[in-house]
Amino acid sequence: MSKDLQFGRRAPRSGRAKSLVVFLHGYGADGEDLLGLADPLAPHLPDTVFVAPNAPQPCTGNPFGFQWFPIPWLDGSSEAAAAEGMAESAVALNAFLDARLAEEGLTDAAMALVGFSQGTMMALEVAPRRAAPVACVVGFSGRLIAPERLAGEITARPPVLLIHGDRDEMVPPQSMPEAAAALTRAGIETYTQVSPGTAHGIAPDGLGAALGFLSDRLPQ
Repeated sequence: MSKDLQFGRRAPRSGRAKSLVVFLHGYGADGEDLLGLADPLAPHLPDTVFVAPNAPQPCTGNPFGFQWFPIPWLDGSSEAAAAEGMAESAVALNAFLDARLAEEGLTDAAMALVGFSQGTMMALEVAPRRAAPVACVVGFSGRLIAPERLAGEITARPPVLLIHGDRDEMVPPQSMPEAAAALTRAGIETYTQVSPGTAHGIAPDGLGAALGFLSDRLPQ
């Protein structure tokens, strides 16, 4: 599996890169699926570069999309294959983050990870295990994989905002408080927001909360 992830990029509106937002898409999608979120965010974050990589694996359940790891209950894969795929993608994602930071001349403290669904799972897997804390993590409609591993593997504690629709039919809404409890036990400052009436998606109230969280924590 190649570690060189293909990605889209939106330059900072101001022409000066002071921060970096990395969008991590969900299962079966691609980077372009989330890169459009830069449009409503950029006017409020004029010094921010936005990038959105494609996950490194072709999606088993959607040949036109990508996956960070297989999902057994969706594609019939094994739990071992899912764990192996996630571990491989974590290596690829960390390499991608390091390369983008070097290219933009920034540090982890100026970078935020914004994930959706499986992308949130990757953000919560990678960010607490990096050598230095990122500015923050925003996770929509996801969950924390293997929370029992976190306490023994954590190396960084970036603040986290979790947002979840109360009508989510793909990732149960209960996943949010479960993840928040595990993150809090590991010493991570964690915030949560429920999007009323929202299924498996990103609603305006959630995007607004994400913008506020990013604005407060990214260099301006």
